[in-house]
Amino acid sequence: MGVKIVAVGGGSGLPVLLRGLKEYTADITAVVTVCDDGGSSGRLRRDMGIVAPGDVRNCIIALADTEPLMEELFAFRFSRGELSGHNVGNLILAALAEMRGDFKTAIAELSQVLRVRGKVMPSTLESRTLCAKLKDGEIVRGETLVGASVGIERVFLDRPAQPLPEVVKAILDADAVVLGPGSLYTSVMPNLVVEGIARALRETGATRIYVCNIMTEYGETSGYTASQHVKAILDHCGPVVDHVILNTESLPEPLAVKYSLERAMQVKIDAREVEELGVTVWAEPLLEVTGDVARHDSDALARLVLRILGG
Repeated sequence: MGVKIVAVGGGSGLPVLLRGLKEYTADITAVVTVCDDGGSSGRLRRDMGIVAPGDVRNCIIALADTEPLMEELFAFRFSRGELSGHNVGNLILAALAEMRGDFKTAIAELSQVLRVRGKVMPSTLESRTLCAKLKDGEIVRGETLVGASVGIERVFLDRPAQPLPEVVKAILDADAVVLGPGSLYTSVMPNLVVEGIARALRETGATRIYVCNIMTEYGETSGYTASQHVKAILDHCGPVVDHVILNTESLPEPLAVKYSLERAMQVKIDAREVEELGVTVWAEPLLEVTGDVARHDSDALARLVLRILGG
């Protein structure tokens, strides 16, 4: 089976890590945020009262051992008619949840059909709204608005939410817990503010690794350095990070220009400031460019995680 790894996050970042890890261990638990309130996921939350399925779907596909056509089908998004904007995978998860009366069972059954290596779990099954308090005192509600906000002081859920017991157990039993990659306040942090998860991270004997984003994101992490990313997690959760992974490779000039137009820049590596927080820095070239998007190289990232574990 290999080492026991729990990967926590959501968005487009976590699947990148999962695609790499599944080549080295089958004992993976992906803990995924379900606070998305935009697009297809947001519509299904409002229409059917389920937690957001989109990030769960992405992680299932990342860990699946299936044909490329099936992966393409699950990622397909309708562009016209009443289904415009809806994603096929989201609709299938919603349909299974309706059929079985339980979103967790829907995930398990779909994972079995797609021969998923490991497990995918929502951090909670309770539908909640992500909120943020800004430095000027304003309270912002909803993941979409939180992601667009500058000057976030802290994030929280509108009401307490209980984690899945299996999630807490997986964290406590893990050899490693990897936070990210993914949007700091809207992909990683929504999991950590679910009651009991931060406590489990403090109590676990696992090696705790944070994969910092390659780029800042206009709004939630505008101008953030590596140490500011790490400090935000520590401020919310206490001492839950032992190591941080940082990319040292520069973007090609055309791509750097494209990101600058979006008011995003590469995260500055301030290693001394990170180490002053009690966190060990692993800074290596980990960049992969796909089209006009900068991502982590899945295999290089997975191999570095295993190296940190001494494997």
